[in-house]
Amino acid sequence: MNILSIILTILGLSLFEIISSIDNAIINAEVLSTMKQKARRWFLVWGLLIAVFLMRGLLPWAIVWAVSPQLGPVGSLLAAFSSDPKVHAAIEQSSPILLMFGGTFLIFLFFHWLFMEDKNFGLPGERFVRRQAVWFYAIVSVILAVIVWYALKSHPVIAFGAVLGSTAFFIIHGFRQNAELEEKKLLDKKSNLSDLSKILYLEVIDATFSIDGVIGAFAFTLSVPLILLGNGLGAIVLRQLTVGNIDKIKTYRYLKNGAMYSILFLGLIMVLDGFGFHIPTWFSPIITFGIVAYFFWLSKKSVTERS
Repeated sequence: MNILSIILTILGLSLFEIISSIDNAIINAEVLSTMKQKARRWFLVWGLLIAVFLMRGLLPWAIVWAVSPQLGPVGSLLAAFSSDPKVHAAIEQSSPILLMFGGTFLIFLFFHWLFMEDKNFGLPGERFVRRQAVWFYAIVSVILAVIVWYALKSHPVIAFGAVLGSTAFFIIHGFRQNAELEEKKLLDKKSNLSDLSKILYLEVIDATFSIDGVIGAFAFTLSVPLILLGNGLGAIVLRQLTVGNIDKIKTYRYLKNGAMYSILFLGLIMVLDGFGFHIPTWFSPIITFGIVAYFFWLSKKSVTERS
């Protein structure tokens, strides 16, 4: 990768991390408002280190190592920058499994949002689709069947990657539903939870909601250092928004829509890449910038019209 591609990738990763975690930032801000100043400062400093290095650093590294165990821990970390042809061959051999896993997960995530979740309707047809929630499981089942059918023609292990992606989605979705219930307890001012307990809950909730950004990051690059740098930068910006500008962020009502449509396109890119289609490295950042810019404009327009 040349320097321009690296910069574009880092900026794309940062933007994707920010918009995919907006909901989590709003929750953090609301919970922090119920805590003492010392606890807030601890969460914003030490909690940031945990969020960046444990979830956004160790998780992508562990995923790359899991699909390419022959590289070892150091090789998995530095594979994208290695000049060893054996390392490149190992990455090329294992990347379709990872891409199919991540792509299936992201596509399922988008359709769950489209059919099942309450939202601000930004595009024509979203309200109608939301009323057809009963069709969600049928549609994702058909999508999985189609992906697996074509993946089996390529390699059974790639098909297994798609199955793993769907399995991961439903497991994480279960944890996320539980996290949403815990959020209500954290926001209850009558709650007897200590500030320490709230901090621990926030870290668990952050870990649950950060998985989308970590998996989506592989649509930009398979380089763990770049993922850590891009996602880490995005997490830092998001924490700053949590402190000072969260009320203004709430007024941009369609940013979540931008995040989810970005997730759809990134999922499609990963699946196509997994099937062997060559997708330029610049395409994922550019499509993310374009989608987010459109929904940011739509949000700005909505704010203007309401005022």
